[in-house]
Amino acid sequence: MTVRIITDSSAGLPAPLVKELDITVIPVPVCFGEESYLDGVEITTEQFYQRLVENKTHPTTSVPAPAVFAHTYDRVAEKTDEILVITISHKLSAIHEVALQSLKLMKKKCRIEVVDSNWALMAEGLIVLAAAQAAKDGASLDQVMALVRKNMTRVDIRIAFDTLEYLRRGGRIGRARAFLGSMLKINPILCIKDGETYPVAREHSRSRAIEHLYDFASGYAHIEEMAISDATTPTEADRLAEQLNSKFPAERIYRTKVTPAVGTHVGPHVIAVAILGDRE
Repeated sequence: MTVRIITDSSAGLPAPLVKELDITVIPVPVCFGEESYLDGVEITTEQFYQRLVENKTHPTTSVPAPAVFAHTYDRVAEKTDEILVITISHKLSAIHEVALQSLKLMKKKCRIEVVDSNWALMAEGLIVLAAAQAAKDGASLDQVMALVRKNMTRVDIRIAFDTLEYLRRGGRIGRARAFLGSMLKINPILCIKDGETYPVAREHSRSRAIEHLYDFASGYAHIEEMAISDATTPTEADRLAEQLNSKFPAERIYRTKVTPAVGTHVGPHVIAVAILGDRE
C-alpha cells in the first residue's frame, strides 16, 4: 500500500498539489473573539485578510483537538497501513505534541510516524511535497522518512515583513525580539533557525526587502524547488518570480498564499521565499 502523508494547514500547500498527491491537511482553527473558523475550510484566505485589516479584534489560533487528529488518522488508515505525519515546528506551535498524543486515541491499527519538520510556511510545505511525491512513486515509510530528514537540512526560507507587531502579539517573535523597539521605519527580514524565528536583516524600504529575498534565492548553486508566498501582495510576488526566472524557471515556482493559520502571526503584507536545494 502507498504511504499516506498528513500535515497541518500552516504549510500553505497549493490545493491542486494536495489533491494530486493525495495529501491530507488538518486545518488549524483561527479565532476572531468567540468566532472560530477552520483554516481554508470555513474561511478563505481573502476573507481572513479582509477581516484582519478591518476588524479591531486581533485573531488567534488554536491547536486542532486530539480527537480531530485521531479521527483523521483512522480515516486515512482505511486506505493504507503506513502513515507519515509532518508538522510545523514544535517551537512555533503545539501541533506536533498533540499529533503525538492523538496516536493513543486511534481505533484502527496502522503504523504512524510523526515528524517535526522544524519549519513552517512553504519551507515545511516543500518537505511535505517531496515526501508525498516519493510516496506516490512507491517509496516505503522508512525511505520517505529518510528523505524528510535529509530535506530538513536542505530547505531554507526568508520572510520579509513590514511590521513585527503580529508576531509580537501572537507570541511567535522568538529571537527576532531584538528588532523590536526601533524608532526607525524598517522592513525586517526573518528566517527560521532551529525551529524558531531569527532576525536576519533590517531593510529601510520595501523594495530593498524584496531585493534581499532575490539575493537569498540567487545565492543557491542548485535549486530543486522554490516557493514564493504572499498574503495580500500578489503583484510583488509575481514580479519577484519574474526576476528569479533566470535562476529558476518562473513557471516551476510554487506561488502560494500565506494561510490564515500563519497570517494571524505575520500580518497582511508578508512575503516569503522558500527553497529546497544546495548552496554549493
